[in-house]
This record gives sequence, C-alpha cells and structure tokens, in this order.
Amino acid sequence: MQRNRAGERLWCVQEPLILSRSEGERLDFDSYVARHGRELIRLAFVLTGDNADAQDIVQEALSRAYPRWERIAPLEDVHAYVRRMVINARTSWWRRTRRREVPVAEVHPERGEPSAETVVEDEALWRACLALPHDQRNSVVLRYYEGLSYAEIASLTECAEATARSRVFRGLETLRSAFGEEER
Repeated sequence: MQRNRAGERLWCVQEPLILSRSEGERLDFDSYVARHGRELIRLAFVLTGDNADAQDIVQEALSRAYPRWERIAPLEDVHAYVRRMVINARTSWWRRTRRREVPVAEVHPERGEPSAETVVEDEALWRACLALPHDQRNSVVLRYYEGLSYAEIASLTECAEATARSRVFRGLETLRSAFGEEER
C-alpha cells in the first residue's frame, strides 16, 4: 500500500498488478485500483468532459467502495459493480453542479491550440455528446467507448435492455442530426 507525504492512503498505484481470481485469490482493494483505476478515470472523463471532475468522481466512488470492499470483493463481476458506482457518482455530481453552471454564448479557444480541421470536428462532436441528456450520453459512452453489450448497459444503468437500446438509438440520432448526416 502506498501513502503520500502526509501518510494518507493513495488510491491510485503506479504499477498494475496481475491478479488471478480463478485460483481462489481474493481481490484486495489496492490491487483492484492498481489494475482498473485508469479505466475508471477514463470512463468518468468521457462522461464529464473534464479530467479534474473525472478524478473527483472516481475518488468519490472509490472512497465509497473502500469501506464496503469486504462485501464487494466476493461479487462475480466486481468491475461492473464499481463502474456502476462511478456512473452513480457522476449522476450525483451532475445533480450537485448543474445549478452552478452558467451557459455562455461563445466559448473562446485556448491560445496555442492548433486549429486543424480534425480538431474542430472533434470539438464539435464532443460538444454534441455533452449536450445529450445524461441517460443517453451514458448509454452511448458505454456502448461505443466501453464496448459493452446492450444487456450489460441495461444492467449498469438499471433499466430494461429495450430501454438501453432506445437510449443508444436516440443518442445516435441526436448526434447524426447535429452533424446533418442522413439516417442509415
């Protein structure tokens, strides 16, 4: 277990450990975070669009998981459970911060950024994704970024599989209409 200068426990360890649960080895919290911490931050980043917020969300989810780890570790799919905790933490974060956010008429690009056409397209796609309702955004991210099946999405978002399919479909339709693509 690694600690910072103040002696506090660090939740993100630099070197991932290889674990084998098939040999009956118990998955401990530090090993889990070492192995999946970056994945969880990446998932939270895609959901929030901000690295600092993503780290805060993962920290919140992991701080809630740590005291309950004795009950979480024996689960068959620990990673799915913790991913769901990250999604729930993101939803809680969104509910807390949505009242404080103020939309602006124009966003000024940062200085020194390249202005290539692909960067502009990526930024437009990113803004369109952030404009999706959070249920649709979560479903689209889980489907196309995380590569999960509709059944897995339904399980993580606690809805019917048909609802997960509908959310992905509606999210894609909204993105297509934002970019003027014809229906496929």
